[in-house]
Amino acid sequence: MSAVWRASRAAVKRRRLQTVVIGLVVFCSTMTVMLALGLLLATEGPFEKSFEKQRGAHAVTTLDRSKVTDAQAAASGRRPGVAASAGPFGLAVLDVPTDLAGSPPGPLAVVGRADPAGPVDRVELLVGRWATRPGEIVLGSAHGGYDDGSLGLKVEARGAPPLTVVGFATSMSKSAAAWVAPAQMAALHPKAVQMLYRFDVADTSEDFASSLAGATAELPRGAVTSSQSYFTLKRAFSSLADAYLPFMTVFGVLGLLVSVLIVGNVVSGAVVSGYRHIGVLKALGFTPNQVVAVYLVMISVPAVVGCALGTLAGGLLTEPVLKIAFGGIQTGTAAIGLSPWVVVLCLLGMPALVAVTALVPALRAHRLSAARAITAGSSPRTGRGLRVQRALAGTRLPRAVSLGLGQPFTRPGRAGLTMAAIVLGVVTVTVTVGLTSTMLAFGNAGRGDGKARVAVQVGRADQQQTAPKLNDAAIEKLLRTLPGASEVTARGLLQVRLSGYAQNRFGNFYRGDPAVDASLLVAGRLPKGPGEVLASPEFLAQHGLALGDRVTLEAGGRKVAGAIVGKTMEGNPLALDTSWETLERLSPGTEAIEYGVRLAPGADAQAYVDAVQAADPGLYATVASSGNNVTTTVVGFSSVFTILLSTVAALGVFNTVLLNVRERRRDLGMLKSIGMTPRQVVVMTVTSVAGLGFVGGLLGIPLGVAGHRWIVDHVGIVEFPAAMKDVWAAPQLLGLGLAGVAIAALGAAVPARSAGRMRIAKVLHNE
Repeated sequence: MSAVWRASRAAVKRRRLQTVVIGLVVFCSTMTVMLALGLLLATEGPFEKSFEKQRGAHAVTTLDRSKVTDAQAAASGRRPGVAASAGPFGLAVLDVPTDLAGSPPGPLAVVGRADPAGPVDRVELLVGRWATRPGEIVLGSAHGGYDDGSLGLKVEARGAPPLTVVGFATSMSKSAAAWVAPAQMAALHPKAVQMLYRFDVADTSEDFASSLAGATAELPRGAVTSSQSYFTLKRAFSSLADAYLPFMTVFGVLGLLVSVLIVGNVVSGAVVSGYRHIGVLKALGFTPNQVVAVYLVMISVPAVVGCALGTLAGGLLTEPVLKIAFGGIQTGTAAIGLSPWVVVLCLLGMPALVAVTALVPALRAHRLSAARAITAGSSPRTGRGLRVQRALAGTRLPRAVSLGLGQPFTRPGRAGLTMAAIVLGVVTVTVTVGLTSTMLAFGNAGRGDGKARVAVQVGRADQQQTAPKLNDAAIEKLLRTLPGASEVTARGLLQVRLSGYAQNRFGNFYRGDPAVDASLLVAGRLPKGPGEVLASPEFLAQHGLALGDRVTLEAGGRKVAGAIVGKTMEGNPLALDTSWETLERLSPGTEAIEYGVRLAPGADAQAYVDAVQAADPGLYATVASSGNNVTTTVVGFSSVFTILLSTVAALGVFNTVLLNVRERRRDLGMLKSIGMTPRQVVVMTVTSVAGLGFVGGLLGIPLGVAGHRWIVDHVGIVEFPAAMKDVWAAPQLLGLGLAGVAIAALGAAVPARSAGRMRIAKVLHNE
């Protein structure tokens, strides 16, 4: 074994360039794969682990108290197919007219529960203690201002006694917004009861529907008013991460394929160019298996180093990616981070993949006899590609170009691997160009008028701000009359419930000029009358709604019937947009919390901000950012991946050209001795792979276009209109067609210059 190690170490030192190429390829690929796997496992593992740990409810069901008794509700939890149940718990919806611990006013779903434990939906306390006496309440973690200083807050709802906050808690099932002791429920006048179920079988939505139907089969008709599926919670948990997953997956697969191709190419080239070395090893007594081991160890050393560094870099990059992907959502007790299995898989899997890839070409060394290996040399066998070379010689192409175009046919296997790497590089470039065009169009949607935008927030005392001197109507009038104003839109905020759904949602209510530009709509129209709703694709998907469906909004004991009249490209999956008339019917007298101002073309945005602040210190105006975080993130990461994978593809070309130059040293010396200039040698060498680059570009463009379309069609939180998907134009495609040539030329530049500088006397003397 020591002899194998010494021979392998000597081979690593002798082939330093190939060693560096392999290390860089594995480094880039490991980092790319680690990002994709880290994001994929983060969307599945943390939710499932925490959901099982807290015995999350597969179904959170609300029953009408006037149609079902507690005994009937409890009996439903003992039906066949129900693995465990909890309840019945009294459920009351309180109307909270003011902000509560950082959340806007609106309905508050309160459940009477004796303790946070139980067979289903074990609630975890974050701060404080559980409510055990009347007059106490525990708020859910959706109320963002929870800490020790928030304990003791008073919850004052219409028609209910004051309640003191004694704790904050979280539930993976999102079964309630707050909890009180059962003895408190009578004073809250509950009109519903809650049952929590875990089913024996709930692997698919069909299983869930069947199990829920079985559990509620004996309840009176109309007793079930709403039922929340854990599939909805799971989708909401990973909705933003799922948006990044398609393009991470594409780049991860491309990285793996490039690694396999280039490692195979490097090892194959090392075997072919090292025939004499193989023969000498066998002549010295190395067995065929030891010779194979020499080449595998020679490849594994840089692969292990590249994998370790790639894992380290990937780990450092994955954490901020996960922070972006899960930012702004409620994750309950789920710990979002890089799974240790991803690190282990990359550290063990990537070197193993490299070793398996290297084994196939290394077996050629196993089969060679010592005598044949020593006498074979490193030159291509006579007659390979001669027919093609002769045909090219008969054309009017310059001799250096015709010789270069014919070279790939002398090593068709190596040429095929090199072209495949170039194809993947072109695919990567094409996908990135398409994504960049789509995301820039998405980021600029609604901003085509070129008008600057100013956001004006109304000061609030609970946020240690100065309250405005003017009332709602006077503020809007002021903003319209200040110099530069073109359009003003007021926004009110209120928590609302959709009839038939357990969780509260945020309602944005707009007054004045349209808040949403028509270009942001993918279907339908803007809301006009009361109850008309505009929603995002993810909101509709999580609620099982579609354009035209009827909905009823509830708040403050009032209801407004309406319908989904429009769908935007993207938006908050927990919020809906509707008209100010809807707000007047749900919560009369509610004032706007924010105003959006569009300025006239050429108006000075900062001057307008200063004028607002001078007019009323209780108004906080800022120039709205013209950027888009999603666009910046996707374009940024796509560009990084493109640079990495294009560099890797160029390194593959570099290795191929380097091997070709070393194999053809005698031929190059002969050509230079009969008059070929160094410049012609460079042209011939670059042309030998430029043809592969051109063909690779033609093959890679349609694959890249298909990859781009697949990504934009599978971003769940955004629904791109056709105009943002069809981004390809003739100049773009022409430029992409040259991307393969550019990658090939970049990889061939250094060895081509080395070949051009080669001294004739030294080459022929060595021969």
